Amino acid sequence: MFNLIKATMLTIAALPLAAAAAPAPVDLLVGSYTDSGSPGLYAYRFDTGNGRLDAQPWQTLRLDNPSWLVLAPDQARVYAVSENGPGARDTVGRAGMLALDAQHRLTLQGQVSTLGDHPTHASLTPDGRYLLVANYSVDTHPGGSLAVLPIDAQGRLQPVTQLLTYQASHVDPERQRSAHVHWVGFSPDGRTAYATDLGGDRVYAYRYAPQDNPERPLQPAATPFLALPPGSGPRHLAFDASGRHAYLTLEMAGQVAVLDVDAQGALRLREVVDLFAPGFTGGNGGGALHLSADGRFLYAINRGGDDHLAVFAVGADGGLTLVQRRATEGRQAREFAIDPSGRFLLIAVQGANRIVVLARDPRTGKLGKTLQAVEVAAPSDLKFLRP
Repeated sequence: MFNLIKATMLTIAALPLAAAAAPAPVDLLVGSYTDSGSPGLYAYRFDTGNGRLDAQPWQTLRLDNPSWLVLAPDQARVYAVSENGPGARDTVGRAGMLALDAQHRLTLQGQVSTLGDHPTHASLTPDGRYLLVANYSVDTHPGGSLAVLPIDAQGRLQPVTQLLTYQASHVDPERQRSAHVHWVGFSPDGRTAYATDLGGDRVYAYRYAPQDNPERPLQPAATPFLALPPGSGPRHLAFDASGRHAYLTLEMAGQVAVLDVDAQGALRLREVVDLFAPGFTGGNGGGALHLSADGRFLYAINRGGDDHLAVFAVGADGGLTLVQRRATEGRQAREFAIDPSGRFLLIAVQGANRIVVLARDPRTGKLGKTLQAVEVAAPSDLKFLRP
């Protein structure tokens, strides 16, 4: 009898522990293109235990073409670029700040012009004093640019104080008639900012020095740029945690460039690796790339007809070894994100109007079966929030 009572008490005592062990759902912010009249910005709930994404968002916010989202480190604000320009309902490229409360509800606090067309990417400076915006500019005029927007004490964006412009390479007569700045971000140590110019086949480097001139905090680095193979079209850049190695998608070539980084932040091209399979002769479109949280694997999208996600193991020297090529379940996959558990990878498949959830093996890096596809109009960015 005593043993029965003891076992019952142990079972009851264990119940709260079992319940507490269940992972809490996390919120996923989704940016999108709004040509179809869709709201633009969505918040979904994602279950990190079973990989299920709610079929419907729990929150929407009407915003024109919020194609890229930036979370403030304290998660109290979200910055969104509106990829507007000629042909859009709103022809002015904009960046906006949204307040994010403790329940993760979003409220737009204002927008400012980025002084360029089709802003497609943005990053906060390490000290949070500025938002750097990449104006892609589909049209030849005015061409792509890098805009620097100060941030006030309340987190609101102020008008552009520095605008950097570039020259095209003209290697491709259609796609490289003007500069097309596609990405902007920082080295892990926060000392150097980089901007990729698809139209000029270059990655530009800047010393971040707001103490020298708060109005113009970016100054050319000692090695001001890295020239890439002509016509390759650099797009997105990712650094490893050490800051000694970086990886760059070459959109027009359908490749990843492996870069070494010296102590001053100068980039050196080591090698290029194909994203497409041997013998593939279709179109390419190298896109988003990200390292896994543990830095052991690199994932990079190739679109343009190939429509696969390439998985690479990262060696001790920063080199890449192909592990897998996995179909993206639709054309024009714009962005992807690995969930906080590391067991799932979500793809924003813009051309198929859906978010696809894939199983992921954290040990091998391999992507498994498709678990779910949720309909979302032209998704372009995915950002997980901390609980």
